[in-house]
Amino acid sequence: MKTRTSPTGDTVSLVYSVRLPLSSRTVNYVAGLIRAHRKTIRSRWRKLDAGRIAVIALAHLRNDERLADLAGGNAVSASTVRRWVLEVIDLLAARSPRLDRALAKVAKDSGCVVLLDGTLIRTRRRTGRANRKNYSGKHKAHGLLFLALTDAKGRLLWISSARRGACSEITAARYEKLCARLRELRLGAVADLGFVGLDDGDQEQPAVITGFKASGGKRLSSPKKVVNRLVSSLRAPVEHGFANLKTFRILTKVRMHPRHATALVRALLVLTHHQVAR
Repeated sequence: MKTRTSPTGDTVSLVYSVRLPLSSRTVNYVAGLIRAHRKTIRSRWRKLDAGRIAVIALAHLRNDERLADLAGGNAVSASTVRRWVLEVIDLLAARSPRLDRALAKVAKDSGCVVLLDGTLIRTRRRTGRANRKNYSGKHKAHGLLFLALTDAKGRLLWISSARRGACSEITAARYEKLCARLRELRLGAVADLGFVGLDDGDQEQPAVITGFKASGGKRLSSPKKVVNRLVSSLRAPVEHGFANLKTFRILTKVRMHPRHATALVRALLVLTHHQVAR
């Protein structure tokens, strides 16, 4: 029996055009980063110019186009496209704001409150012992947990490093020492009920403000329900920040290795800043 390694059907490759819903300003920005990087490392030559490479990498990030499809339409190999995409991700992630600088900028701009929330970025199911670590019992799915801070208008300020899906939001916030850093700059954070119990310091001047949880089968009183509605209205813009970030369809389910997840999300944060600020 003969083993067929070539594709079935016609051998003619069909190429189609797809709209890339990003501004030319964003494409030119990424292309400029690639040119500067090539000049720094003294790269000899590439199969395509920096502009084409930027469009290919952004098509993968924004539309979740498959690497093999992008490679076939540009007469390069899938491994070459993967290398270009990872290069662009690293260049963008290096320009993502750090937590201390993001909070210092808020304090400098006379801000006093930031919005805190977490989200699960879904990933492929892993095999072996690593399977359960990335499983979130809250979302009933495999993924990685990220925390984010936004300003009062919902503009993303900072994205945390990736934590395993089984990690709780409070544990992730404690890893980042959020309460101590907020108190250092005399800032406050508004968060949902998932962060109840995070701030165990001064209860009269808490660094993290949350609503009230019903406990022991008892219903909340009317004043506490009013407070919960007020907190929900204050933290609503943070959902718009995550919505802007998740317009990049590659976050629908991350298929690359989890070690690239932190750099990927922070790179998309930089792209989101360029898209929203235009």
